[in-house]
Amino acid sequence: MHPHFRSCVTRSLFAIALVCVRSAPAQAPDTIFFHGDILTGTRLKAGDTSTTPARVTAIAIRSGTIIAAGSDKQVLALKDTHTTSIDLHGAFAMPGFNDAHTHIAFAGQQRLTVDLDNVPSLSAMLAKIRSYAASLPPGAWIVGGGWDQTKWASRTLPTRQDLDAVTGDHPALLERTDGHIAVANSAALAVANINVGTPNPMGGQIDHDSNGDPTGIIREAPALALLQQKIPPPTTETRRKALELSIQDALSHGVTSIQDYSTWDDWLVLEELEHTGKLPLRISEWIDFNLPLAVLNERRASHPANDPLLHLAMLKAFMDGSLGSRTAAMNDSYTDQPGDMGLPRYDQDKLNQMSSDRAADGFQLGFHAIGDLANDMALNAFEAAEQVGRPADQPAPPTDPNAAIVTASPITPRPSDFRFRIEHAQVVSPGAFDRFAQLGVIASMQPSHLLTDMTWAAERLGPDRSRRAYAWKSFLDHGVVVAFGTDYPVESISPFRGLYAAITRQNVQGTQTFEPQEKLTINQAIYAYTQASAFAEFREHLKGRLEPGYLADIVVLDRDITRAAPQDLLRTKVLRTIVGGTTVYQAP
Repeated sequence: MHPHFRSCVTRSLFAIALVCVRSAPAQAPDTIFFHGDILTGTRLKAGDTSTTPARVTAIAIRSGTIIAAGSDKQVLALKDTHTTSIDLHGAFAMPGFNDAHTHIAFAGQQRLTVDLDNVPSLSAMLAKIRSYAASLPPGAWIVGGGWDQTKWASRTLPTRQDLDAVTGDHPALLERTDGHIAVANSAALAVANINVGTPNPMGGQIDHDSNGDPTGIIREAPALALLQQKIPPPTTETRRKALELSIQDALSHGVTSIQDYSTWDDWLVLEELEHTGKLPLRISEWIDFNLPLAVLNERRASHPANDPLLHLAMLKAFMDGSLGSRTAAMNDSYTDQPGDMGLPRYDQDKLNQMSSDRAADGFQLGFHAIGDLANDMALNAFEAAEQVGRPADQPAPPTDPNAAIVTASPITPRPSDFRFRIEHAQVVSPGAFDRFAQLGVIASMQPSHLLTDMTWAAERLGPDRSRRAYAWKSFLDHGVVVAFGTDYPVESISPFRGLYAAITRQNVQGTQTFEPQEKLTINQAIYAYTQASAFAEFREHLKGRLEPGYLADIVVLDRDITRAAPQDLLRTKVLRTIVGGTTVYQAP
C-alpha cells in the first residue's frame, strides 16, 4: 500500500472512533469500564515501523462488542439503569493478547501426567518418574514430557537404561519439551517392536548405540508414531480436563485468543465446551495438512467459519524438527556436530503439489520451519501454490495489517490474499527475508524461545547463521508481518516473557545477549502480539484494537508495560481478563 493511502486509512479510522463516542448508541451499553489508562492499540506510521499509541479512559460494551471509547464523561453519559459500570481505578488496560502458536491439549495433558517441565537434571527427572510410576496400576503406560537436556549441566540425552531403572514393568514414553524427540524405555520399545533392525521411517530417526541397539531416543513424528499408536488414547473426560487447565492458564496471563494445533478429538471437546457455554477463550484451531482434501473440506464445513469464539483455520505441516533436538533441517551441518544437517520431512516436489492443491481449495497454509533449509522448502512450496492460485494479472496483496483492515476478506483467503505463514522461522537463508516479503508470507515467531535457546544457539549455528536467527527486526525491516506467540507448552504462555525477550534479546538474568541488532521496541512487540496475530488469522477487523466495532477483549495489568523497565515486564501481573465484555479471570 502507498504510504499516503495507509496514513489516510489511519486518520479515517481514528475519526470514525471519535464519531462513535460522540453519537449516543441507539441502545445503552451492557457494561462500561471507566477510570482506566486504556491503550486502544498501536498503529504503524506510514513508511516506517515506529508506532503511535492511542489512549482513552473508558470503554462501553454491548453484546460483547465495543460501541464507544473515549473519556469517562463521554462514555458514562451513554449508560442507563441496566448498565454495569466498573471502575478500573486508574489501571493500565490494553487489547487482550492473541497467542499465534499454541498446543493447549498437549500442555494440559502434560500437567495431568508426568510433568517434567524445567526439571533441573536427569536425576531430578528420574525421581519424578519413579514417584509417578508408584501410583499406577501394573503395566500402565507412563507418558508425559517437558524435559530439556540443554538446561542440565551434563546436556546429555537420557537413555532407555536410565528409564528402566525407575519405571518397573511400565512401558514409558516421555517427550522432550519441544515434542520433536522422546525417550522410551525398553518395555515401550518391545511393545512397539523397535529393535536393532528397525529401519528409520522417512523424516524420523531411531538412535542406536555403538552396538547397534536402540538408545531409547526417538526423533520426529514418523518414528514417534511407532510407539504412540500403542498408547491408549486419553478419555474424553481427560481431554476436557486438560483443555480446561490450559484455557485457565491462558486467561490468567492475559491471553484472550489463541491459534492452536491440537488433535481432532480435542477439537470435538472444544466444540462441546462451546455448545455448553463453558468456553471462555477464543480459539482458532488448525487442521493436519496431510489429510486428504476430501476430509479437509468436510472438516472445514463442519463448523461455522464466522464463529467469533471457535473456528477452524489454517492447515499445519511440519517441514522439520527443532534446534534443541538437532532435527531442524539445515542447508549446512550444525557447527557443533559436523555431518548432521537435521531431518527434513518432505520431498519438495510432493510438498509443492500438495500445497498447490490445498491453496486452490481456499485453505490458508502454515508450515512449521526452524532450519534454513526447512524455511527455503516452505517458501518454495508457497511460491508454487501462489502461481497456481493467483490469476496472472493479479498482483500480490499488501501485507500491512493496517491496510488489510479495509481491504482484506475477514474470514477466508481469497486467491490474491493467501496469508501463508511460516511458524517459527528461526533460522533463514540470506535471501529469505526478501522472499517472505515478495510472497506476502507471515513470520509467526515466538520470542520467548530465545530465552532458552541463547545458551547454546550460537554453538549450534556459528556466527554467520546466528545473524539470521530469531531475526524479528530484519523481518520487519523487509516489510514482513511478524506475529508473536509462545509455542505453549514449549514455553510458558506468558506474553510478558516474550515482550521482554523481544525488546532486550537477553536472558532473564540480563547477563547474556544474543544478536542485539534484532531488538524491537515495546510497541512493535505489542503490535506483533495483538494486531499482527489477528491479521495472521484473518480477524484483524475484529481483534487487536479497542475501538467501536471490535470485540471487547481486554486485559487489565498492574503496570503500564509500554513504560516499564525491561526486567519489570517479567514481574507484570494480570488484574483482570475480559473476553467479549465478560470478566473471565480476576486476580485473587
